[in-house]
Amino acid sequence: MSSLTKWDRLIRYVSAKDGKTKYGEPIVSGDKPDIDDLAQKGGLKVKVLEGPTPIQAAPTGEEDEVKQLLGPLTPEDVSIVRCTGLNYKTHILETGFDLPAHPTLFIKPSQTVADTRQPVPIPPLGQAQCDYEGELTIVIGKACKNVSEADALSYVAGYVSSNDVSCRDWQMEKDKAGMMPQWSFSKSFDKYAPLGPCIVSTKLLGDAGGLAMKTFVNGELRQDTNTSDLCFGVRKLVSFFSTGQTLEAGSLIMTGTPGGVGFGMKPPKWLKDGDEVVVEIEGIGKVVNKMHFE
Repeated sequence: MSSLTKWDRLIRYVSAKDGKTKYGEPIVSGDKPDIDDLAQKGGLKVKVLEGPTPIQAAPTGEEDEVKQLLGPLTPEDVSIVRCTGLNYKTHILETGFDLPAHPTLFIKPSQTVADTRQPVPIPPLGQAQCDYEGELTIVIGKACKNVSEADALSYVAGYVSSNDVSCRDWQMEKDKAGMMPQWSFSKSFDKYAPLGPCIVSTKLLGDAGGLAMKTFVNGELRQDTNTSDLCFGVRKLVSFFSTGQTLEAGSLIMTGTPGGVGFGMKPPKWLKDGDEVVVEIEGIGKVVNKMHFE
């Protein structure tokens, strides 16, 4: 499998030298660097990358320093966000459902894409039952259609940590969602898919199997799982979602969330104004965002 990128890790950042927004490859040691922590402490160095898209970015030979870490992708980079419904085996079984034969798909628009460390604006109708969902997200690196599972990774640029911010009453309650639960409207408000801290190439993570994933709310551990528990892994999702439809380069696939969301607690623990959610995936790092009630 040949790599689609000329980088192993890609960040988008504001330069400490000239204040411009750029792409870069963090200069780090070890296979599990904490990019967010390094950026917050200051002094994080990068190899500058340039190109028409993040996926096509290539080294310039220059080095730079990070003033501010942004999310690796903007809404303009992402044509669509495909999302997977229940997809962690332990969570599916504990909710009383049988393991599905095929993945469940719903859509978030590109305007949900947001930066790490950027407040997530929660509109008034989303404030009563605001919830989080820590997820591994796939970044498609090359357009594809009707892809086999064996060839699926040839079209994946890498992976990023993400939070599928959700509005549960507009997802589940009949007087708001209708007769059937609906996911798209309740999860599609602006900046409801923050990404960070970097895209990590398949060169480093392969099919992203066996990665620990944790979600914290104000420092409290809420979700604790491993991608080995996914019912449908990266290869299956890319193959299935490409059936009869083109997955465009730069589009995303959110792979689903495990148990531990606020909705499932007794009583439910909804996010409040100012709450900080951290989603951390082994080998990728943390996406960090505070909720801002408008």
